[in-house]
Amino acid sequence: MDMIANWLGNTPDFAVPFALAALGLILTERAGVLALGAEGLMLVGALAAIGAQLAYGSHGVSLLLAMGAAAVVSLLFALMVLVLRINQVIAGLALVFFCQGLTGLLGTLLDWTNKPVKGLAAVELWPLSELPLLGKLFVQNPLVFMTPLIVLAVVWFLTRTTTGLRLRAVGENPQAADAAGISVLGYRLAAILAGAALIGLAGGYISLLSTKLWIADMTGGRGWIAVALVIFARWSPWKALAGALLFGCIEALIPQLAAAGVRLPQYFVLMTPYAVTLAVMIWVASGRYATGNQPGALGIPFIREERR
Repeated sequence: MDMIANWLGNTPDFAVPFALAALGLILTERAGVLALGAEGLMLVGALAAIGAQLAYGSHGVSLLLAMGAAAVVSLLFALMVLVLRINQVIAGLALVFFCQGLTGLLGTLLDWTNKPVKGLAAVELWPLSELPLLGKLFVQNPLVFMTPLIVLAVVWFLTRTTTGLRLRAVGENPQAADAAGISVLGYRLAAILAGAALIGLAGGYISLLSTKLWIADMTGGRGWIAVALVIFARWSPWKALAGALLFGCIEALIPQLAAAGVRLPQYFVLMTPYAVTLAVMIWVASGRYATGNQPGALGIPFIREERR
């Protein structure tokens, strides 16, 4: 029973980075920009958070700087896909490789590697924290409890605000949106920056609140899983949160099995999240609604027609 309680209690900690990164990708892709650079932006956020924490010692400031750093780096991606109209798949992959090299270099030069920092104290939601078996679910760091609120805010923004509806219109039919007087490039730029900020927050969470130190390439492919998660969730924030919990359960289960004495081959452990991702993607692709809710202009560069 203790193993199950610990497993359930650790699941949100593993799920939050997936959820935040997927939300950032949904925001960007709802505007019609195919975002494959999550892995790189998470690394930028992770490094920035650790650097800020070592310098200032404030978790709030560190997480904000993680968001800001990822947003700044995403300007390079915006330049490639919005101005130069480079293929969005190639631009996303290039961004990942650039960020992997940049963060590895800066982490070494600035001597931030393997420097432990203090995490946030857990917040206890009493009396739910006293529940048998499920109690540890309600003893988490504050950002875990804030994540559903962030999801709710994104849903409200996309479905209930004029700005959100315009952003979705840009992603569905940019030519019609432009004819209606909506700045397509402006909205896509804003979506890239906002999405990158959330992805950077996911990276900052991993380094600052989960592992509590920086190691090169520490995101371990979570950005790629978030990309698949968006497709699995069919660009729905609530479904993305559910998918994040699924992957969080899987990642949280592996150390619990090891602690219980179950010997698992190292490469099997490393392979498991990706095997589940492949299985989910095959299941989604085999369904009748494999592309349901996909933005109509996703991945298509906007070329403004001359008005007469």
